[in-house]
Amino acid sequence: MTVTDPATGQRERTGAIGPGLCVLVGVTHADDDAAAAKLAEKVWRLRVFDDADGQMNLAVADTSGAVLVVSQFTLYGDTRKGRRPSYVGAARPEHAEPLVERFVAELTALGATVATGRFRADMAVELVNDGPVTLLVET
Repeated sequence: MTVTDPATGQRERTGAIGPGLCVLVGVTHADDDAAAAKLAEKVWRLRVFDDADGQMNLAVADTSGAVLVVSQFTLYGDTRKGRRPSYVGAARPEHAEPLVERFVAELTALGATVATGRFRADMAVELVNDGPVTLLVET
């Protein structure tokens, strides 16, 4: 993942992982520290990787995989009306940033290798979706 420095326009690499999970994290107004901790536990133990028999029985906790965490307020974009998404469901940055940081800290405490982007930055994320498995995980 790279971010663009707004002052210089230069791109800087901020985080990269090999095999593992790319987790896009959206925060809404009702989220709190307990929700961040619960989500970290859920992501850490979610069985989405194949075992020796090709069954999805392994979690990132069971593999040598890592977690790439990308803060993504646009997950709360509401497109039910009109043609322009409304982001009123997304938490303000001063509420969301500490919760994303808490999520990362909880994953790290559980034993995960975690890479991140930079909050409120223009990020370019490259992803090789080997599977593919894409899930919406809520607490």
